[in-house]
Amino acid sequence: MSDELSSLRRSDATRARILAAARLRFATDGYERATIRAIAADAGVDPALVMRYYDNKEGLFAAAAEFDLRLPELGGVARRAIGAALVEHFLSRWEDDDVLHALLRTATSNASAAERLRGIFARQIRPAIAALCADPQTASTRAGLVASQMLGFAFCRYVVQLPPVVAMRRADIVAWLAPTVQRYVCAARPTQRTS
Repeated sequence: MSDELSSLRRSDATRARILAAARLRFATDGYERATIRAIAADAGVDPALVMRYYDNKEGLFAAAAEFDLRLPELGGVARRAIGAALVEHFLSRWEDDDVLHALLRTATSNASAAERLRGIFARQIRPAIAALCADPQTASTRAGLVASQMLGFAFCRYVVQLPPVVAMRRADIVAWLAPTVQRYVCAARPTQRTS
């Protein structure tokens, strides 16, 4: 039994090393340029072992790009401060994780990465926004708008690196984006104009 447990622990440690190497390699090289061989070398394992655990590069990327946005419990946030809390949180997550940059960069040209982003939206962002909505029929739309704001900003700041967006201080980012995110989450549903 102890040999089996020891083997399982070694296997878990090896998987963790491979995933750490993959996250770093995908973050620096992007999906297209990262190779199983380079990731295996970074992890100190044989490429065949990476293939055994993850089948292929897409499977490895899917495992490496598994993210918990760790969204804050927004029910305890003052209603007027929800937009600022969300913007602050997203900035912290983007600035702390280069793999999120790689996922965003890769999602523009890779269907698997785009699906991973859609999954994060469906499992994490939508339920958090839905919990705040007085009108459940607008929850998906509101969450989609919040995601479009935050992903668009992240794309411009961390992937395209537009100079005026990169130069913005955190307080300025929050001051500009929070009112828009606040409106998406909390404002009444806009009325449609008839022509």
